[in-house]
Amino acid sequence: MTSAYEAARARRSWSRVTDEAPSHDELVRIVSAAGRVADHSSLRPWRLIELRGDDRLRLGRALNKAEGKRGVSTKPLRAPLLIAVVASYSKKSKVPRWEQEAVASGVAHMVSLLLDEAGWGVFWRTGSATRSKPIAKAHKLGKREELLGWLYVGGKPLDRDSGRRKAIDAEAFISRMP
Repeated sequence: MTSAYEAARARRSWSRVTDEAPSHDELVRIVSAAGRVADHSSLRPWRLIELRGDDRLRLGRALNKAEGKRGVSTKPLRAPLLIAVVASYSKKSKVPRWEQEAVASGVAHMVSLLLDEAGWGVFWRTGSATRSKPIAKAHKLGKREELLGWLYVGGKPLDRDSGRRKAIDAEAFISRMP
């Protein structure tokens, strides 16, 4: 088993993936762990939408509609599994909206990290269409929900270099209280 530190150091985005994908049961197991991120007042202000097969074509139509185009965008076909990351804001809570969105983002990142550790290639797609009406309608988002993007998930290509990212100079990002 890999440590959290090793998994974080090894993580990278895979812009190209194979047609294999984790099963629904594997995804459920991963999400159950990812849902443990820090969450003020335990609001769970997030949900995930699993898109496979023809779901991706429906998303492709909505993407083109959002961009004023006809037909079906092929972007959602770049991976066999897409996971829509939705921030579901609680209006009744004292927890500010930005903090609730941070929790949803944290869950998405944790899902990405856990999928990567399990051997799956993952990349997070966003863009102007994420907040468009056609996309909200396609995902049946509620009034207090926003789409943060999609995790594209598939197999890691065997013929690709691991492309590990260069380690950051952590000292450049840490300072003391002025």
